[in-house]
Amino acid sequence: MTVEQGAGPGRRAGWPRSVSPGGLAAPYVVGLLVLVALPVAAAVTLSFTEYYGFTAPRFTGTENFRRAVQDEMFRTSIRNVVLIALVAVPLRLVLATFAALLLQGRSRAAGSGRVGAYLPSVVPDAAWALLWLWLLNPLYGPLPAALAAVGLESPGFLTDPAAARVGIALMFALQVGEAFIVALAARRAIPDRLYEAAAVEAARPSYVVRRVTLPLMAPLLALLAARDVVLLLQVSFVPVLLVTDGGPRDSTITPPLYLYQRAFGYGELGYASALSVLLLVLTALVLAVQAVLMRRWLAR
Repeated sequence: MTVEQGAGPGRRAGWPRSVSPGGLAAPYVVGLLVLVALPVAAAVTLSFTEYYGFTAPRFTGTENFRRAVQDEMFRTSIRNVVLIALVAVPLRLVLATFAALLLQGRSRAAGSGRVGAYLPSVVPDAAWALLWLWLLNPLYGPLPAALAAVGLESPGFLTDPAAARVGIALMFALQVGEAFIVALAARRAIPDRLYEAAAVEAARPSYVVRRVTLPLMAPLLALLAARDVVLLLQVSFVPVLLVTDGGPRDSTITPPLYLYQRAFGYGELGYASALSVLLLVLTALVLAVQAVLMRRWLAR
């Protein structure tokens, strides 16, 4: 394969003659169009219709959106995911950051620890959910049994609404593998000379962590927080369905699960499309608010 010596029109210098940037990007562009753009366009189109999948869609204008705004169960699902996120997102960040600081060394023990920290993220969502269904079981689950062993009464992770939300939050929070990898990369990106300067000044380890490590890791940790919020809003369907199915008393129903119920339980594909569009807009607003807050924090 020969490499072009000069940059001709429409071609970058240094690229092989048989390869172009557009050719490399083409599979990703096609995938983006087929898997993202077309489904979003279809959802937006159907959101303005009454459609049950058996007859042609009937245009109803903004009726689905007016109904969604007044839908008490949709508001309940949003409130549930906010309450779960308030526990799961900070806890996952703390666990991932602590593991990154603890296991950032080059020793064999640290390497084994890194493998163990990442393993939960390799487990499929369905298997992870079934594991937690066993852990939280009030009759033979290890977590209620451990609480009873230390003289504490189990709060009823599958029967009490507030405890069920805590159980779901723990299930999401302890799947720290991807967040751990990002936090580890952020820690290793900090220049060693900063720690050498701190050692010369005889700074205490706790002071170095608070004044050097965490501030420099903060931008990536903020991105991780945004990512976790999006995950809870968009892909919390399978774990919640298998562990609680939205119960008890709708305390753990999340927007993806509610969309599934409307689309495939009641066949309201048009209304479910409107809910998905609203959820997409809500996700974008959450990310925009987080971006503004992060920009202001970095500008200080």
